[in-house]
Amino acid sequence: MRIAIKMGGDLLKGESLNTPLLEDLKSVAKEHSIIIVHGGGDLVTEMAKRLGKEQVFVISPEGFKSRFTDRETADIYAMVMAGEISTKIVGTLQSFGINAVGLSGFDGGLLRAERKKRLVVVGDQGRKMAIDGGYTGKIVSVNGRLLEALMKEGYTPVVSPLAMGLENEPLNVDGDRTTAAVAAAVKTDVILYLTDVSGVLKDGKVIGKISALDVEGLLKEIGPGMSTKIHAAVEGIRGGVGKAIITSGLTERPLTGALEGRCGTVISL
Repeated sequence: MRIAIKMGGDLLKGESLNTPLLEDLKSVAKEHSIIIVHGGGDLVTEMAKRLGKEQVFVISPEGFKSRFTDRETADIYAMVMAGEISTKIVGTLQSFGINAVGLSGFDGGLLRAERKKRLVVVGDQGRKMAIDGGYTGKIVSVNGRLLEALMKEGYTPVVSPLAMGLENEPLNVDGDRTTAAVAAAVKTDVILYLTDVSGVLKDGKVIGKISALDVEGLLKEIGPGMSTKIHAAVEGIRGGVGKAIITSGLTERPLTGALEGRCGTVISL
């Protein structure tokens, strides 16, 4: 089985490791081919603050919060995502016996993206307005052959959500949607979105299953918190992925529990 996993960059935040997750990942990797896409937006913000670069966040009309990425921020983003975070995650996985390889979108043209010319955002007064798109991109192609070759040789790709623009510029791309695009490119059986909550919640309870055909109505009931992950999951399924599971990465054996259907929210057709 092939599995794409999205995990936050806070896996290595500070000095503490999420050992139960890493042990479970080691166990699952022995039986299945795994691709990991990592996040790390909080660490980008921390580094930018240390460098004296104020970060600006915008809200889309759908409620998505995103980082406004000018060129200086794009350089910081690349440094942290493809440098600091990727190196630490790969090193930690290696120490647990997982033969990981760190990749950004620039490596082998793994992720190519089109730069967004304009972003529609909600201003202070609640009015929609268009602003320059900066260095934010939408993925247009994934070099699946590179991932296939690595997995065939027993490597675990660790992908940073940093894409190469059509003019070879660095572009900030959403990690959840990057996971969906990567998963679709190699037709994984499952996408696992690891979060800090037990799944998609409604009235305080986990929704066990969601049909990809019914997500729009559901999003109005659960609010914007899970919107990006749910939309990304649907994109992956439409691209040929079997199913997506949103679950907590903080429990004992979180991957195994989700794969065995004991926890999380399953999204499928």
